[in-house]
Amino acid sequence: MARTNSGYSAITPEFAGLAQKMAENSMINPDLYTKYNVKRGLRDLDGKGVLTGLTDISTIIQNKEVDGKLVPCDGELYYRGYNVNDIVNGLLDDNRFGFEEVTYLLLFGEMPTATQLHNFKELLVQYRTLPQNFVRDVILKAPSEDMMNSIARSVLTLFCYDTNPNDTTISNVLRQCVQLISVFPLLSVYGYHAYNHYLRDKSLYIHRADPSMSTAEVFLSLLRPDRKYTPLEAKVLDMALILHMEHGGGNNSTFTTHVVTSSGTDTYSATAAALASLKGPKHGGANVKVYYMFENLKKHISDWKDDEAITEYLEKLLDKKAFDQKGLIYGMGHAVYTISDPRQRILKQSVRQLADAEGYNAEFDLYERVERLAPQVIGKKRKIYKGVAANIDFYSGLLYSMLNIPCELYTPLFATARIAGWSAHRLEELVNGGKIIRPAYMSISNSKTYQSLADR
Repeated sequence: MARTNSGYSAITPEFAGLAQKMAENSMINPDLYTKYNVKRGLRDLDGKGVLTGLTDISTIIQNKEVDGKLVPCDGELYYRGYNVNDIVNGLLDDNRFGFEEVTYLLLFGEMPTATQLHNFKELLVQYRTLPQNFVRDVILKAPSEDMMNSIARSVLTLFCYDTNPNDTTISNVLRQCVQLISVFPLLSVYGYHAYNHYLRDKSLYIHRADPSMSTAEVFLSLLRPDRKYTPLEAKVLDMALILHMEHGGGNNSTFTTHVVTSSGTDTYSATAAALASLKGPKHGGANVKVYYMFENLKKHISDWKDDEAITEYLEKLLDKKAFDQKGLIYGMGHAVYTISDPRQRILKQSVRQLADAEGYNAEFDLYERVERLAPQVIGKKRKIYKGVAANIDFYSGLLYSMLNIPCELYTPLFATARIAGWSAHRLEELVNGGKIIRPAYMSISNSKTYQSLADR
């Protein structure tokens, strides 16, 4: 079978029959999962996650005990014992950036003093550089349409530039983690510029990171041709980074970090695995889905204040008759929170502030209407009465669009924040681990008698 000009992407007719055969021989009777009490998705039947580990990095609260019973409550999120609301309010009161400070908190388990914070920022600046010719030889030479794949490739290639890549001592892994936290904005934005230039025929801009800037400022200044941004834009992006940087050990990409780290592999491989997980539309890619869902909604509804028309559209979404026909209202519902997502509550206020400043009030009002109407539609159509609330992905797409950040960078922005949490969890696994994580799978195969090739 000759290779076509389309490279590895051509699906020849043979694959249709092969795919059908594979599917038929791979299908497992759904009743067997119930029979053997399999925790699909590592979840109990009520949706509660199966306990697989312990962590001291963050705490998620979604219910409280009332009269001896657990009842749902407004969600709360704690970083190393500190309520995220208190952290955010403290930063707002001081009118300063906080991503670097919260990164210190996640890594070292305590709030830094002014001197410790200054020294840590200096360390981040020191490592916020890529090896000589790395941008030219790695990022620009093979541009990708998918920025998450571009970042993963860059991360794996950085292994080759590390003189001590396989050393998993705490000091060396900490050094590697700090370096990755520092360069993620560069890998993300440079990867986008390569794609934008070579695959979309746009102008190429490669700026150097200003050592005086915060992580949020670096991201915006590297992205924009004129490097200009407003203080409000940078502060709101900094807030979004803080809210995305950590969310317990059970989310898919962080659990992936624990699993891969437990095998004893290197930091670059563990980070690439986490990136692969975060890329999925059921995880970090959800914010892109929210944005495109709203773009589709706008094409079908002329009056953004028409609750009846919006409700009808949402019903079509659930009936798989609108947008991507997946039957989902993206940005609504969460695996843990039922009453409210604390990150969404905080982010929404910042988005509102930016919408007022940038003239996006109509768009913000539309998002609010969908946020109000969607739980009613979901409750009616899906008969879910435990509560469905907007999650952090719901407003983040609107935020990024107001910042003129292209959709290709929505999930990389998530990764730029979450690399701090992944790093903290990788270190925690190395300090407290020892056993490789290996859950059980039960085989349901029947014994078969081997036949020679001539007899089949």
